[in-house]
Amino acid sequence: MVAIPLIYGELEAKHYEDDIAANPLIDELRSKMVVEVDERYTREYLEVDKRSIANAVQIFYKDGTKSNKVEVDYPIGHKRRRDEGIPLLIDKFHNAIATRISPKKCEAIKAIFADFTKAYNTPFVEISELFAL
Repeated sequence: MVAIPLIYGELEAKHYEDDIAANPLIDELRSKMVVEVDERYTREYLEVDKRSIANAVQIFYKDGTKSNKVEVDYPIGHKRRRDEGIPLLIDKFHNAIATRISPKKCEAIKAIFADFTKAYNTPFVEISELFAL
């Protein structure tokens, strides 16, 4: 989860596929990494009022220089960042259905789920038929 973004500039579901995992650069980078436990991260993960999922990354180069330490206490998707995460989740859903379902059905699905009341009141069989290939 660290090597992939350093190589490809992002981490997506496709990066978990066998062909990507076979890239020898991944193991080369992993062999150079040092993972350290930050006790604060562990403690705050267990605190009910925080439930932080903190992580940090810093790169140390051969010439002795280093990157800034990038630390995230609450990543996108955490309940404290719902307002930021929901639009990304919706985009992810739209992109996912577009890879499997016709554009006409995608638009119908998007229209149903764009309105909570409409989605709630639409019979399940009607929704499930839109997902049929």
